[in-house]
Amino acid sequence: MSQPAPARPLSASADTPADGSTDASPGASAGASTDSPGAPAAPPSGAPTAADLLDFVRRTAADRELVDSLPLDPEGRTWVRLEGPGGSEAWLIGWPPGTGTGWHDHAESLGAFATARGTLTENALAVRLPASGWKTLELADGLDRSRRLGEGVGRAFGRHHVHEVLNESPDTHAVSVHAYYPPLPLIRRFSRTGAVLRLEQVERPEDWQ
Repeated sequence: MSQPAPARPLSASADTPADGSTDASPGASAGASTDSPGAPAAPPSGAPTAADLLDFVRRTAADRELVDSLPLDPEGRTWVRLEGPGGSEAWLIGWPPGTGTGWHDHAESLGAFATARGTLTENALAVRLPASGWKTLELADGLDRSRRLGEGVGRAFGRHHVHEVLNESPDTHAVSVHAYYPPLPLIRRFSRTGAVLRLEQVERPEDWQ
């Protein structure tokens, strides 16, 4: 697959935090899909790979006792932190009908997630965003990717993966398992209007712990 055209900055801000610029696409494995652009980057020796994270989230999503133990709230998402492999950050997350994350990325962390109950929709952008110095970007055509992940289905992604995850069901709670390595240093949150992506907020670990 050819490298997608990069996003083009419409305006810049010198105060926008930097979070690196390397993007990696882990290799696909059974029950997973990957489409983040860029050449794979080798993790530190002994660190979990994207394939390791994917294996973990799929196995954990199959643990019915654990999944059933998650408290569910009809009004908002719930989550419990898990022990991820090799020092990774992992979460069990509940999604009421109609909830979602909004557009965001994961800085320099590899990641994977799997649906344990219900069905989730992932909308993603096949683009490497500039690491810093911008507030608004105009996206090129053909960057949108969308997939539905039913129960037991997972996917892995590389660094700087930009996506949103949604439970589009009108009446069914979804539950999923997520893992990231290294543990997330920050999350950039975006709003989107058509082809225009705008940086809205940078969250640090203390904001979601």
